[in-house]
Amino acid sequence: MVTKGQKINDRYEIIRSIGEGGMANVYLGYDMILDRNVAIKILRGDLSNDEKFVRRFQREALSASSLSHPNIVEMYDVGEDDGLYYIVMEYVEGKTLKQLLKRRGSLTMSEAIDIMLQLTDGMAHAHDSYIIHRDLKPQNIMIEDDGQIKITDFGIAMALNSTQLTQTNSVMGSVHYLPPEQASGKGSTIKSDIYSMGIIFYELLSGSLPFRGDNAVEIALKHMKEPLPTLMKEDSSIPQSIQNIILKSTAKNPKNRYANARDMHQDLLTALDDDRINEEPYEYKYPEHDQESSTKSLKKLEEKQEELEELEEDKNAKKRKILIIVLSSIFGVIAISLISIFLIIPKLTEKKSIRIPDVSDMSVSKAEKKLQDQGFKVATNIKTVNSDKIKNGRVVKTNPAAGRYVKEGTVITLYKSKGEKTYTIEDYTGKNYIEIQTELEKVYHLEVTVEKKAVEDGTKYDDDQLIIGQSLASGSKVKKGDSIILYIPDIVDSYPDMLKEGWNLDDVEAFCSKYGITLQTNFQETNSYEEGKVISQSRSFGSPIVKGTTLTVTIAKKQTEKPTTPSTDKDNSNTEKPNGGSSGTSGNNGGSSSTGGSGNTTTTPNSGR
Repeated sequence: MVTKGQKINDRYEIIRSIGEGGMANVYLGYDMILDRNVAIKILRGDLSNDEKFVRRFQREALSASSLSHPNIVEMYDVGEDDGLYYIVMEYVEGKTLKQLLKRRGSLTMSEAIDIMLQLTDGMAHAHDSYIIHRDLKPQNIMIEDDGQIKITDFGIAMALNSTQLTQTNSVMGSVHYLPPEQASGKGSTIKSDIYSMGIIFYELLSGSLPFRGDNAVEIALKHMKEPLPTLMKEDSSIPQSIQNIILKSTAKNPKNRYANARDMHQDLLTALDDDRINEEPYEYKYPEHDQESSTKSLKKLEEKQEELEELEEDKNAKKRKILIIVLSSIFGVIAISLISIFLIIPKLTEKKSIRIPDVSDMSVSKAEKKLQDQGFKVATNIKTVNSDKIKNGRVVKTNPAAGRYVKEGTVITLYKSKGEKTYTIEDYTGKNYIEIQTELEKVYHLEVTVEKKAVEDGTKYDDDQLIIGQSLASGSKVKKGDSIILYIPDIVDSYPDMLKEGWNLDDVEAFCSKYGITLQTNFQETNSYEEGKVISQSRSFGSPIVKGTTLTVTIAKKQTEKPTTPSTDKDNSNTEKPNGGSSGTSGNNGGSSSTGGSGNTTTTPNSGR
């Protein structure tokens, strides 16, 4: 287990955990030699002894180390230290694109296009190096405060020219962004990444995923069969040129997609040009669900195989004819000698055939006696099998099976019951409930119930699909038909700490729009905070969000120096009063005024003519 302060390879000091995954955990570390913070990805301890996972982990380093691009996380080091397999990479200060979407809901058109231009540029570079990511999703895209993105997690990336990998056709990517060809097990190409980028573009503009379902299989089937929802119907401000890019990148038939990421990048550059905004809707050149080409290819292969088999059969037939001629004379002599033997010996030694009795649900001793009484021998090695019908310790079946006719004296093997097959429950905390529910139901045949559970200890969750508890403890034994409850967080949306998280006015306006909150804004002149940032909020951090209520925030405004006015004896007669007026006579041309709404109140002295 990796702990704070632990040193990896006497060089990298662990500071804290910053993320956990199915295959590896990520830590913020400090490079003591180069004096810089780094991200350290360490293969989970339970997988470090599995050669398959070690190879996949090392493949990430090999894939990403060959890439050098401003939009791809840079790889620094890879190695193994006392059984810990690690990768050291660039530490990106920022948040994931998924976290930004959870905060903002959806992005503006210009923001979405800017992110997609960076994403397609980075992936074009990866594809030029013959590397497919295969797991593009907002969770694997970091975004820095200046808006620059970094593509991470090439952990399941596949080298196009690799011949050593054994799982090139596995469906391994996140199902919400999974291209149809990966879902059907046909493998990945660079066009598979283009499909995932199209789904990401859709989510950036709409704030939601196009396909949802109760389990991974249902979602994958929708990617394969259902058309993508039309964004223009949900938001009329989206131009046809943007809709066309999404349509072309998410085509179910790869032939209808962009040829490469660079073509998609070029299309994005001109998408908002005046001559393109109202262009004609993109029409697919090839049928979306056309299987004809693959069927023809398979048929040709089968025909070719048949031709080869016929040629081989002809050659073998000629050889057999020659061999038959040579051996027929030998076998003729031998056959005459053996016929007499095989006709006489069986008659002399033949045993009668008897039917094996059914001894199921008997005790082992009674079953043995019954079989022996009828002329059978019983094997001393009694085997055990699971059974949900026969009690533990009693006979389930025999080999050969009951009812068969065999020779007297045949050895019969008994199989006794060891009860119903049981499974050991694991700790599923922190895992996606859809994946775990599917596994427990399909593999172990358990009755799975998913319930929302209130979080009382103050822990904050940003994913309502993570398991936070389970009705059966880790290590519990269950059998087919048993029940288990998986608990997921009942997330009640609450106010964030806008000051601590560095929110600006755009963030607050998008937040209020998303939750139907009325926004009131004050500005305060100060040099203690960065201009444009939130310095206070009327709704406290962690308080529940109620639609229709009012939120007041104060925004920092750069403080300006106030001019100093020299005093004279003549002005002593006009002394300011505490209420902002003056002791002098005031008329239409004199008085005082104050400005509100900025957090500062300024007083203007009277003036006379």
